[in-house]
Amino acid sequence: MSNTSTVRAEKGTMKTIDLASETVTDLNHALHEQANEMTIEEWEVLNPKGHHNLAVGVDQKLKIDIHGHAGYYCAGMNKEAEITIHGNVGQGVAENMMSGKVHVKGDASSAAAATAHGGLLVIEGNAGSRCGISMKGANIVVKGSVGHMSCFMGQAGALVVCGDAGDALGDSLYETHIYVKGSVKSLGADCIEKEMRQEHLDELTSLLDQAGFDDDPKAFTRYGSARQLYNFKVDNAGAY
Repeated sequence: MSNTSTVRAEKGTMKTIDLASETVTDLNHALHEQANEMTIEEWEVLNPKGHHNLAVGVDQKLKIDIHGHAGYYCAGMNKEAEITIHGNVGQGVAENMMSGKVHVKGDASSAAAATAHGGLLVIEGNAGSRCGISMKGANIVVKGSVGHMSCFMGQAGALVVCGDAGDALGDSLYETHIYVKGSVKSLGADCIEKEMRQEHLDELTSLLDQAGFDDDPKAFTRYGSARQLYNFKVDNAGAY
């Protein structure tokens, strides 16, 4: 039986959970309890060892540091919390995030911030395929490169890539803004290069500042939707 009473407190207002002796259920249960009454604001997680589903469904303004590599769906469904992973993460980090900030110090696997509605995801390394798939309002800033089909069906928000992008970037894109500093292997259906106006430079500058990156906004190219696939047209049948 899971027992959160063994979670130990350190440094007054900080809690430490060591997954060498505690379970992921212990961790998530303790974090979820803070939604009812926040008594501990800062948390640290030791020995994550690639466990899946770490710090999912957090619904409070907590600061959580995970010291090591995490598996699938780390920080999924995040709301309000600031979660930092000091390592790499598996598939679906910050999946369906609503608000708050998730910061990955290493690389991220596929589907980072899939369907995310809000908040900010920062990845200091590279991201795998389908980064930002079906994103619905979140912002993603990647210091490295992203894999194929990133921002597939992206609906709202922004994807910033300081490196390169793989095949089919922005395939079937709606209104997500995409900014890429490096090269793009290919653009997906209905995704085109667009003019970088002052409003976009302002947005990009703000996102880079929030991520803590010093890249020059003027070095980026903006991509967006050609708006040809919003409604079915028989002439475009092959592109759907």
